[in-house]
Order: sequence, then structure tokens, then C-alpha cells
Amino acid sequence: MADITASMVKELREATGVGMMDAKKALVNNDGNMEKAIDWLRTQGLAKAAKKSGRTAAEGLVAIITEGNKGAVVEVNAETDFVARNESFQSFVRKVAKLALDVNNLDELKAADMDGKTVDQTLTDLIATVGENMALRRMSNVSVDNGAIVGYMHSSLSEGLGKIGVLIALESSENIDTLQNIGKQVAMHVAAANPQSLDKDSVPAHVLERERTVLKEQAIASGKPPEIADKMVEGRLRKFYEEICLLEQAFIMDTDKTVAQAVKDAGDIKVSSFERVQLGEGIEKKEEDFAAEVAAVANA
Repeated sequence: MADITASMVKELREATGVGMMDAKKALVNNDGNMEKAIDWLRTQGLAKAAKKSGRTAAEGLVAIITEGNKGAVVEVNAETDFVARNESFQSFVRKVAKLALDVNNLDELKAADMDGKTVDQTLTDLIATVGENMALRRMSNVSVDNGAIVGYMHSSLSEGLGKIGVLIALESSENIDTLQNIGKQVAMHVAAANPQSLDKDSVPAHVLERERTVLKEQAIASGKPPEIADKMVEGRLRKFYEEICLLEQAFIMDTDKTVAQAVKDAGDIKVSSFERVQLGEGIEKKEEDFAAEVAAVANA
């Protein structure tokens, strides 16, 4: 039996919104496995959904860049928000984003040349200069053969720099103004709605199977026979797709339409992919006890 810690209980409560005792019971019944505990709570009807929104805890910057039919987004973390306003840090992040257009992964980006040094070496030098720990955390890039890449930065600190960066890849022969207009609207939607997949076919098999299992157990637990439970699952899966798939979601600019319908109304356009990076997503920040810190200083 795994040791159930207070921090595990806290994490489960934040992910599901259940009470302390229910969270602890779920962890005990599932040997401390967080995902199984969330599913168990849902089958018991105690948690409506497993919306494990990443806690935005790290500081730094997200950068986006588009050039022609290519676009890239990067995240560079720092310890404090103050560093995000440092001109040297901003310059570094912009250069990293530009280099990310032409590499395949994070390791290649770290090894890429930046003014005679690797990106990794340049970052090390910047850490020594600024006096604060930093990390190049992640990158993504997208491209299209025929169409446009449209970028959007939410909570922008300056051009191309901010806290939530979105790239939308549009395949189309429509004019660039049309693509920029609908692309910007879809990118704003992505920033707000945080879809997990592009469409039904893009949902990973293990994610779909997990959801199907939870929904079936919920239906059976409500007293429905297996054959009725299966039909209920299919109906509820449609709702699941509407929640997590970009093209199935209600469009924030016109909730009477799905995103797919809004794009179709704009012209002969296909959303081929998207990227969304939120600063500090999934990184847990140490919670400071200010009162304890003051007391420690006073007693020193």
C-alpha cells in the first residue's frame, strides 16, 4: 500500500473539486495512483470531470513567430516575473523562437547556433549575468504547403511575447486576408477554450478508452443493464468530443456554430493543426509561507 501524503490529497482535491476525505479515500482505494483515483471518483459520481488544468506556476515568457508558411512557439522559464521584463531575456527568447522554425525537437534547438555559441551555452551565460535560474522548457513548430500560419499571443508583454501563445495552421487557397481573419478568431478560441485534440480522429486511443470505461461504469452504477449502458456511453462520448476537440467545440465568437462550421463558412479552408503553449503549465510552484519566513528571520 502506497503512503498517502497530504500533498497527494491536495493535488487530487484541486484536480477534481472533491472534499478531503473523499480524496483520501480515492487514493487509498487506488494505491496512490492519481489517474485511477480520479476515475474512481468519477465512477462514484463525486467528481464531474477530471479537468487537471496545469497550474501556471513558473515565470518567464512564451514566444511565437510566423514566417511565410512556418510558425514556432517556445517557452523559456525563469524564477520571477521581473526577469520576463528584462531586455536581454526578451531578446534571447525571440532569437530562440526564430531558431525553432527550422529544428525538429528541443534537443536540436538547444544545440542550435546562436551568435557562435549553442542556445544552451547562451542560456547558461544569461543565467550567470541575470543571476536567476532559467530553462528552455519546450518548443513546437508547424507548417503548411499551401495556406497560412496564424499566431495569437494572449496576455502579451510585447510583440510576440506573453503568457499564452497559439499557432493555427490553415490549408487553403483563399486570400491571405481571409485566412488571417478566421485564423485569428480560431487562435483566440484556442487560447480561451484550451482544446486537447484537433478532431475526433486525433484523440489518442488510450484517452478515448479511458473515458469510455469511466462512462460505462457510471452507467452500470446507475442501475442500467449493459446493453443500455453501451448506448448511453456513445451518447456521452459525443459530449466528450465537444469538450476536448477543437473542431467540435462551440465557437466562442458565435456559440450557435461549432469551430468547424465557422471555418467552413469563411471559405474553402481546413484547420490542419494547432499549437497552444501556456506559461508554466503543469509546473508546480513552491508555496511560500510568508509568516513563517518572517518568523524565521526574526528569530535568527
